[in-house]
Amino acid sequence: QVHLVESGGGLVQPGGSLRLSCAASGRAFSSYNMGWFRQAPGKEREFVAAISYDGVNTYYADSVKGRFTISRDDAKNTVYMQMNTLKPEDTAVYYCAGDANGAYVIRGLSDYWGQGTQVTISS
Repeated sequence: QVHLVESGGGLVQPGGSLRLSCAASGRAFSSYNMGWFRQAPGKEREFVAAISYDGVNTYYADSVKGRFTISRDDAKNTVYMQMNTLKPEDTAVYYCAGDANGAYVIRGLSDYWGQGTQVTISS
């Protein structure tokens, strides 16, 4: 069992930056592939980024490539997402997800999900 808790959301002006964190408790975090999803009001949840269990491979949605960076620190059982050059369309609740199967993470089929953290981009 893995419990995920996101933090780091907030209100930022367009062009600003935020770093989201997802702290995991439970067993064998280092064996889990991790990802970030987001859901804006009135829209479906969408994939944002993912990182393999060993940190070697990362994946990004086209809409965030070059602006967002996912990383992990297994010593701290934490996955991060650095978000730069934020846009109003990045406004959403951001969710952390984890699964032993990397394909499941990208497809939104992870076993484990956090409660989400609100990110609002507005002037």
